[in-house]
Amino acid sequence: MIKDLHTLPANLPVPVDDGACDHLLGDTLPSVSLTSITGKAVDLSTYSGTLVIYFYPMLGRPDSPPLIGWNDIPGARGCTPQTCAFRDSHAELKQLGVEVFGVSAQRLEDQQEAHARLHLPFTLLNDGQLALAQALKLPTFEYAGTRLIKRLTIIATDGLIRKIFYPVFPPNNNADEVIAWLTAHQLA
Repeated sequence: MIKDLHTLPANLPVPVDDGACDHLLGDTLPSVSLTSITGKAVDLSTYSGTLVIYFYPMLGRPDSPPLIGWNDIPGARGCTPQTCAFRDSHAELKQLGVEVFGVSAQRLEDQQEAHARLHLPFTLLNDGQLALAQALKLPTFEYAGTRLIKRLTIIATDGLIRKIFYPVFPPNNNADEVIAWLTAHQLA
């Protein structure tokens, strides 16, 4: 079954800011090793410069059955449009001097498939054990017996969290919001 993962339905529920990320501003990125889609271990706390780290619940697969009830969860739908927006804005983000990472608790194999299919110029990291999510106390939700990270984006400079976008809606506008904030604050 082929489905359109790139278009957001008009009637998606809008997530509300429940304050679940208020504690992050001014924190430092913890030293946590995540597996990249290449199998390499990555610790975001070791990076100097400015990072854009966007957390997303789960990238869809065009060959998988529809996720029943997914569109009804505020903030769940839109991982592919958000990821494609970061892909399409990658050159501009690089010109601003930032490095982009996508992080999810979804299966590594699904991240690898999406990375290849969507031709992503940045790395996806797997937090399947929720080690980084727990260390940062990120908001999560459960779907079909799997705990997933809610959609949010962090801008960190030299390990210090300078900006949080949460909730992110609509997700396809997140890359533009990040670029506008970086440009206005000239952190890169």
